[in-house]
Amino acid sequence: MAAIYSLYIINKSGGLIFYKDYGSAGRMDTNDSLRVASLWHSMHAISQQLSPVAGCSGIELLEADTFDLHCFQSLTGTKFFVVCEPGTQHMEGLLKAMYELYTDYVLKNPFYEMEMPIRKSG
Repeated sequence: MAAIYSLYIINKSGGLIFYKDYGSAGRMDTNDSLRVASLWHSMHAISQQLSPVAGCSGIELLEADTFDLHCFQSLTGTKFFVVCEPGTQHMEGLLKAMYELYTDYVLKNPFYEMEMPIRKSG
């Protein structure tokens, strides 16, 4: 079974609205997770502009020696990405399922303010 190291949700302006670390060896503090989210948002936006393919939606997969980063961007610009162990397959299905949960439980919450961090209740 493949290991997921962390999950991020970034709003359309690049702000980190949710972060969860799933026990990776090198835990990041809050500032580091904000930097990763901001850096990914910037790289994603630049890749859309520099792509030779018309209508490119940005980077969907970044493969490194020690991790893979899979990204899904919704039509509203909200980005969901997971950092997982190298070679992990089928993360796009997981990210789309996370988006469905986000729309069902976060966006339908009458107390949630758009583009603001997601707070856990209870």
